[in-house]
Amino acid sequence: MSIDVVVVTWRGREVLRSCLEHLRRSTVAHRVIVVDNASGDGTLEMLATDFPEADVVALGENVGFGRGVNAGVRHGDGDAIVLVNNDVDVEPSFVERIVAPLADPAVGMVAGLTTIPGSDLVDQFGIQLDRGLCTYNRLRHHPVGDDPGLLAIPCGGAAAYRRIAFEQAGGFDERLFAYGEDVDLGLRIRLRGWAVAAAPDARGVHLGGASAGVDSPFQRRLAGVARGFLLRRYGMLRRAGWWRALAVDLLVVGWGLARHRTLVPLRSRVEGWRIAGRGSLPLPAGVVDDRVGVVESLRRLVSAR
Repeated sequence: MSIDVVVVTWRGREVLRSCLEHLRRSTVAHRVIVVDNASGDGTLEMLATDFPEADVVALGENVGFGRGVNAGVRHGDGDAIVLVNNDVDVEPSFVERIVAPLADPAVGMVAGLTTIPGSDLVDQFGIQLDRGLCTYNRLRHHPVGDDPGLLAIPCGGAAAYRRIAFEQAGGFDERLFAYGEDVDLGLRIRLRGWAVAAAPDARGVHLGGASAGVDSPFQRRLAGVARGFLLRRYGMLRRAGWWRALAVDLLVVGWGLARHRTLVPLRSRVEGWRIAGRGSLPLPAGVVDDRVGVVESLRRLVSAR
Protein backbone atom coordinates (compact mmCIF):
# COMPACT_ATOMS: atom_id res chain seq x y z
CA MET A 1 0.00 0.00 0.00
CA SER A 2 1.46 3.35 -1.06
CA ILE A 3 1.11 6.15 1.48
CA ASP A 4 0.74 9.91 1.17
CA VAL A 5 1.24 11.87 4.39
CA VAL A 6 -0.45 15.26 4.07
CA VAL A 7 0.51 18.10 6.42
CA VAL A 8 -1.28 21.45 6.16
CA THR A 9 0.53 24.42 7.65
CA TRP A 10 0.05 28.13 8.22
CA ARG A 11 2.62 30.30 9.99
CA GLY A 12 3.99 27.38 11.96
CA ARG A 13 7.50 27.04 10.57
CA GLU A 14 9.22 25.73 13.69
CA VAL A 15 6.53 23.25 14.76
CA LEU A 16 6.38 22.09 11.13
CA ARG A 17 10.14 21.54 11.17
CA SER A 18 9.80 19.32 14.23
CA CYS A 19 6.85 17.47 12.68
CA LEU A 20 8.79 16.69 9.50
CA GLU A 21 11.92 15.69 11.39
CA HIS A 22 9.84 13.12 13.28
CA LEU A 23 8.22 11.87 10.07
CA ARG A 24 11.70 11.36 8.62
CA ARG A 25 12.30 8.64 11.21
CA SER A 26 9.31 6.59 10.04
CA THR A 27 9.67 2.83 9.84
CA VAL A 28 7.77 2.60 6.55
CA ALA A 29 8.20 4.31 3.19
CA HIS A 30 5.82 7.18 2.48
CA ARG A 31 5.50 10.41 0.53
CA VAL A 32 5.23 13.67 2.46
CA ILE A 33 3.06 16.40 0.95
CA VAL A 34 3.18 19.76 2.72
CA VAL A 35 0.43 22.23 1.88
CA ASP A 36 1.44 25.78 2.78
CA ASN A 37 -1.45 28.20 3.27
CA ALA A 38 0.54 31.29 2.26
CA SER A 39 2.42 31.37 5.57
CA GLY A 40 4.82 34.13 4.62
CA ASP A 41 7.07 33.25 7.57
CA GLY A 42 9.91 31.55 5.75
CA THR A 43 8.19 28.16 5.63
CA LEU A 44 8.73 27.65 1.89
CA GLU A 45 12.41 28.57 2.16
CA MET A 46 12.87 26.20 5.11
CA LEU A 47 11.21 23.37 3.19
CA ALA A 48 13.38 23.91 0.13
CA THR A 49 16.58 23.98 2.18
CA ASP A 50 15.95 21.40 4.91
CA PHE A 51 13.32 19.05 3.48
CA PRO A 52 13.92 18.76 -0.26
CA GLU A 53 12.33 15.30 -0.26
CA ALA A 54 8.91 16.75 0.63
CA ASP A 55 6.41 17.64 -2.08
CA VAL A 56 5.22 21.19 -1.50
CA VAL A 57 1.87 22.60 -2.55
CA ALA A 58 2.16 26.38 -2.13
CA LEU A 59 -1.22 28.08 -2.05
CA GLY A 60 -1.71 31.77 -2.72
CA GLU A 61 -3.89 32.38 0.31
CA ASN A 62 -4.92 30.77 3.58
CA VAL A 63 -7.76 28.50 2.46
CA GLY A 64 -8.13 26.68 5.79
CA PHE A 65 -7.62 23.08 6.81
CA GLY A 66 -10.17 21.17 4.74
CA ARG A 67 -9.41 22.87 1.43
CA GLY A 68 -5.72 22.55 2.18
CA VAL A 69 -6.01 18.81 2.77
CA ASN A 70 -8.04 18.38 -0.41
CA ALA A 71 -5.31 20.16 -2.37
CA GLY A 72 -2.68 17.87 -0.89
CA VAL A 73 -4.74 14.75 -1.59
CA ARG A 74 -5.24 15.80 -5.22
CA HIS A 75 -1.48 16.30 -5.54
CA GLY A 76 -0.79 12.72 -4.42
CA ASP A 77 -1.88 9.28 -5.53
CA GLY A 78 -1.19 7.02 -2.53
CA ASP A 79 -3.59 4.21 -1.69
CA ALA A 80 -3.63 5.52 1.89
CA ILE A 81 -3.89 9.15 2.97
CA VAL A 82 -2.43 9.95 6.37
CA LEU A 83 -3.19 13.31 7.97
CA VAL A 84 -0.86 14.77 10.59
CA ASN A 85 -1.28 18.21 12.11
CA ASN A 86 1.77 20.42 11.73
CA ASP A 87 2.04 20.59 15.53
CA VAL A 88 2.15 16.83 16.09
CA ASP A 89 5.43 14.96 16.64
CA VAL A 90 4.81 11.33 15.71
CA GLU A 91 6.64 8.24 16.88
CA PRO A 92 8.73 6.39 14.26
CA SER A 93 6.13 3.62 13.92
CA PHE A 94 3.17 6.02 13.63
CA VAL A 95 2.68 5.88 9.86
CA GLU A 96 3.19 2.13 9.69
CA ARG A 97 0.73 1.44 12.49
CA ILE A 98 -1.99 3.87 11.47
CA VAL A 99 -2.31 2.34 8.00
CA ALA A 100 -2.15 -1.26 9.27
CA PRO A 101 -5.94 -1.55 9.88
CA LEU A 102 -6.52 -0.66 6.22
CA ALA A 103 -5.40 -4.21 5.42
CA ASP A 104 -9.02 -5.05 6.23
CA PRO A 105 -10.90 -4.15 3.02
CA ALA A 106 -13.96 -3.04 5.02
CA VAL A 107 -12.04 -0.29 6.86
CA GLY A 108 -12.15 3.15 5.28
CA MET A 109 -10.54 5.27 8.00
CA VAL A 110 -8.39 4.90 11.10
CA ALA A 111 -7.95 6.94 14.27
CA GLY A 112 -4.49 7.49 15.72
CA LEU A 113 -3.72 8.57 19.29
CA THR A 114 -2.04 11.76 20.45
CA THR A 115 -0.88 12.64 23.93
CA ILE A 116 -0.51 15.90 25.85
CA PRO A 117 3.04 17.29 25.96
CA GLY A 118 4.98 16.39 29.08
CA SER A 119 2.53 13.74 30.26
CA ASP A 120 1.18 10.28 29.54
CA LEU A 121 -2.37 11.59 29.32
CA VAL A 122 -4.31 11.38 26.09
CA ASP A 123 -5.06 14.42 23.95
CA GLN A 124 -7.38 12.51 21.61
CA PHE A 125 -7.99 8.99 20.35
CA GLY A 126 -10.58 9.72 17.70
CA ILE A 127 -13.96 11.36 18.19
CA GLN A 128 -16.93 10.30 20.28
CA LEU A 129 -20.49 11.56 19.65
CA ASP A 130 -23.47 11.84 21.95
CA ARG A 131 -27.16 11.93 21.00
CA GLY A 132 -27.04 15.69 20.49
CA LEU A 133 -24.15 15.29 18.02
CA CYS A 134 -21.80 16.95 20.48
CA THR A 135 -18.24 15.89 19.76
CA TYR A 136 -15.63 14.82 22.31
CA ASN A 137 -12.01 13.81 22.00
CA ARG A 138 -12.00 10.22 23.21
CA LEU A 139 -9.95 9.69 26.37
CA ARG A 140 -9.13 13.41 26.67
CA HIS A 141 -7.05 13.95 29.84
CA HIS A 142 -7.24 10.23 30.72
CA PRO A 143 -4.57 7.50 30.78
CA VAL A 144 -4.23 5.42 27.64
CA GLY A 145 -5.53 2.29 29.35
CA ASP A 146 -8.92 3.73 30.35
CA ASP A 147 -12.13 2.82 28.52
CA PRO A 148 -12.12 5.16 25.52
CA GLY A 149 -15.83 4.93 24.68
CA LEU A 150 -17.31 4.32 21.25
CA LEU A 151 -15.23 5.47 18.29
CA ALA A 152 -17.37 7.36 15.78
CA ILE A 153 -14.72 8.82 13.47
CA PRO A 154 -11.04 9.79 13.47
CA CYS A 155 -9.78 13.22 14.44
CA GLY A 156 -8.28 14.91 11.38
CA GLY A 157 -5.09 15.77 13.24
CA ALA A 158 -3.93 12.12 13.32
CA ALA A 159 -5.90 9.99 10.91
CA ALA A 160 -5.63 7.64 7.96
CA TYR A 161 -8.11 7.25 5.11
CA ARG A 162 -8.36 4.77 2.30
CA ARG A 163 -8.10 6.97 -0.79
CA ILE A 164 -11.10 5.39 -2.48
CA ALA A 165 -13.25 6.00 0.63
CA PHE A 166 -12.04 9.61 0.90
CA GLU A 167 -12.76 10.28 -2.76
CA GLN A 168 -16.12 8.50 -2.80
CA ALA A 169 -17.28 10.77 0.02
CA GLY A 170 -16.04 13.85 -1.83
CA GLY A 171 -13.25 14.76 0.57
CA PHE A 172 -13.56 17.55 3.09
CA ASP A 173 -16.43 20.00 2.67
CA GLU A 174 -14.68 23.21 1.67
CA ARG A 175 -17.42 25.41 3.11
CA LEU A 176 -15.85 24.79 6.52
CA PHE A 177 -12.63 26.72 7.04
CA ALA A 178 -11.51 24.61 10.00
CA TYR A 179 -13.07 22.50 12.77
CA GLY A 180 -15.88 20.01 12.27
CA GLU A 181 -14.80 19.03 8.78
CA ASP A 182 -13.34 15.74 10.03
CA VAL A 183 -16.64 14.92 11.77
CA ASP A 184 -18.62 15.64 8.61
CA LEU A 185 -16.28 13.66 6.37
CA GLY A 186 -16.21 10.70 8.76
CA LEU A 187 -20.01 10.57 8.88
CA ARG A 188 -20.24 10.68 5.09
CA ILE A 189 -17.67 7.91 4.77
CA ARG A 190 -19.65 5.77 7.20
CA LEU A 191 -22.85 6.48 5.27
CA ARG A 192 -21.16 4.79 2.31
CA GLY A 193 -20.70 1.63 4.34
CA TRP A 194 -17.06 1.93 5.31
CA ALA A 195 -15.95 0.90 8.80
CA VAL A 196 -13.76 2.88 11.19
CA ALA A 197 -10.87 1.36 13.13
CA ALA A 198 -8.60 2.48 15.95
CA ALA A 199 -4.81 2.23 16.01
CA PRO A 200 -3.80 2.69 19.67
CA ASP A 201 -0.12 2.15 18.87
CA ALA A 202 -0.06 4.91 16.24
CA ARG A 203 1.00 7.70 18.56
CA GLY A 204 2.25 11.25 18.56
CA VAL A 205 2.51 14.25 20.86
CA HIS A 206 0.15 17.13 20.09
CA LEU A 207 1.60 20.51 20.97
CA GLY A 208 -1.77 22.15 20.30
CA GLY A 209 -3.07 25.44 18.95
CA ALA A 210 -0.26 26.15 16.51
CA SER A 211 -2.55 27.75 13.92
CA ALA A 212 -5.80 28.93 15.51
CA GLY A 213 -4.49 29.39 19.05
CA VAL A 214 -5.70 27.44 22.07
CA ASP A 215 -9.15 28.74 23.13
CA SER A 216 -8.66 31.91 21.11
CA PRO A 217 -11.66 33.97 19.88
CA PHE A 218 -10.81 32.78 16.35
CA GLN A 219 -10.86 29.16 17.46
CA ARG A 220 -14.15 29.61 19.32
CA ARG A 221 -15.78 31.22 16.29
CA LEU A 222 -14.66 28.42 13.99
CA ALA A 223 -15.96 25.83 16.45
CA GLY A 224 -19.32 27.62 16.57
CA VAL A 225 -19.59 27.70 12.79
CA ALA A 226 -18.84 23.97 12.67
CA ARG A 227 -21.46 23.26 15.32
CA GLY A 228 -24.20 25.14 13.45
CA PHE A 229 -23.20 23.45 10.21
CA LEU A 230 -23.37 19.93 11.66
CA LEU A 231 -26.68 20.57 13.44
CA ARG A 232 -28.37 21.52 10.20
CA ARG A 233 -26.60 19.12 7.86
CA TYR A 234 -27.61 16.11 9.95
CA GLY A 235 -31.07 17.43 10.86
CA MET A 236 -30.39 17.27 14.59
CA LEU A 237 -33.23 19.58 15.57
CA ARG A 238 -35.68 17.21 13.88
CA ARG A 239 -34.45 14.07 15.61
CA ALA A 240 -35.53 12.41 18.83
CA GLY A 241 -32.64 13.92 20.80
CA TRP A 242 -33.23 17.46 19.52
CA TRP A 243 -33.72 18.90 23.00
CA ARG A 244 -30.25 17.75 24.07
CA ALA A 245 -28.63 19.44 21.11
CA LEU A 246 -30.57 22.61 21.72
CA ALA A 247 -29.94 22.61 25.48
CA VAL A 248 -26.17 22.33 25.05
CA ASP A 249 -26.06 25.17 22.56
CA LEU A 250 -28.26 27.41 24.67
CA LEU A 251 -25.86 26.87 27.57
CA VAL A 252 -22.84 27.75 25.43
CA VAL A 253 -24.51 30.87 24.03
CA GLY A 254 -25.72 31.90 27.49
CA TRP A 255 -22.27 31.44 29.00
CA GLY A 256 -20.70 33.53 26.26
CA LEU A 257 -23.16 36.32 26.88
CA ALA A 258 -23.00 36.23 30.69
CA ARG A 259 -19.26 35.68 31.15
CA HIS A 260 -17.66 37.27 28.09
CA ARG A 261 -20.37 39.73 27.00
CA THR A 262 -20.26 38.35 23.47
CA LEU A 263 -22.75 36.95 21.00
CA VAL A 264 -20.02 35.24 18.95
CA PRO A 265 -21.23 31.73 19.95
CA LEU A 266 -24.70 32.58 18.64
CA ARG A 267 -23.57 34.41 15.52
CA SER A 268 -21.11 31.71 14.55
CA ARG A 269 -23.76 29.00 14.92
CA VAL A 270 -26.14 30.99 12.73
CA GLU A 271 -23.35 31.38 10.19
CA GLY A 272 -22.71 27.63 10.18
CA TRP A 273 -26.45 26.91 9.90
CA ARG A 274 -26.62 29.21 6.87
CA ILE A 275 -23.55 27.65 5.25
CA ALA A 276 -25.00 24.15 5.54
CA GLY A 277 -27.95 25.11 3.33
CA ARG A 278 -31.14 23.18 2.81
CA GLY A 279 -31.47 19.43 2.97
CA SER A 280 -29.95 17.05 5.46
CA LEU A 281 -28.17 13.72 5.66
CA PRO A 282 -29.07 10.77 7.89
CA LEU A 283 -26.85 9.80 10.77
CA PRO A 284 -25.04 6.51 10.12
CA ALA A 285 -25.98 3.64 12.37
CA GLY A 286 -23.77 3.00 15.36
CA VAL A 287 -22.05 6.37 15.63
CA VAL A 288 -23.71 7.59 18.84
CA ASP A 289 -22.35 6.52 22.23
CA ASP A 290 -25.49 6.15 24.35
CA ARG A 291 -23.37 5.93 27.50
CA VAL A 292 -22.71 9.66 27.28
CA GLY A 293 -25.86 10.88 29.05
CA VAL A 294 -27.00 14.39 29.90
CA VAL A 295 -24.95 14.67 33.10
CA GLU A 296 -21.83 13.38 31.39
CA SER A 297 -22.39 15.74 28.47
CA LEU A 298 -22.56 18.70 30.84
CA ARG A 299 -19.46 17.54 32.72
CA ARG A 300 -17.50 17.33 29.50
CA LEU A 301 -18.81 20.68 28.36
CA VAL A 302 -17.55 22.32 31.54
CA SER A 303 -14.20 20.53 31.39
CA ALA A 304 -13.83 21.06 27.61
CA ARG A 305 -13.55 17.33 26.94
